[in-house]
Amino acid sequence: MKLTYALSQLEDVAQQIISHSKSNILLFYGEMGDGKTTLIKALCTVLGVEAEVTSPTYTLVNEYITQQNEKVYHFDFYRIEREEEVLDIGFEQYLEQGAWIFIEWPQKIINIIPEISQKVIFHRLNENERIVEIS
Repeated sequence: MKLTYALSQLEDVAQQIISHSKSNILLFYGEMGDGKTTLIKALCTVLGVEAEVTSPTYTLVNEYITQQNEKVYHFDFYRIEREEEVLDIGFEQYLEQGAWIFIEWPQKIINIIPEISQKVIFHRLNENERIVEIS
């Protein structure tokens, strides 16, 4: 699936991604500033997260609870230097919970990415428009 969108259409795009996703684990590929965290915020809103969604760049993971009392995990691996750092925080246990899992910079953990995950690849058209490919 390929979606072209303006920033004003984020929640609609998020709804489409959630509705058509074949996995609860989404991997976000793109350059710095492409809108990965912004789209994840919209996905969390669609899922019913009321808390403020922020990038876990320094903490590696943020946990959110939806209105239905379901968990959502948001990982950001930009700052890791070794895959072992991810294992040290119990990454495998997060995967076993069946929660929605959003991972920014998954290329940093190439050897431990779950096979059942889906890629969300960003392409910036201009300051306000993006294309995302979901595969």
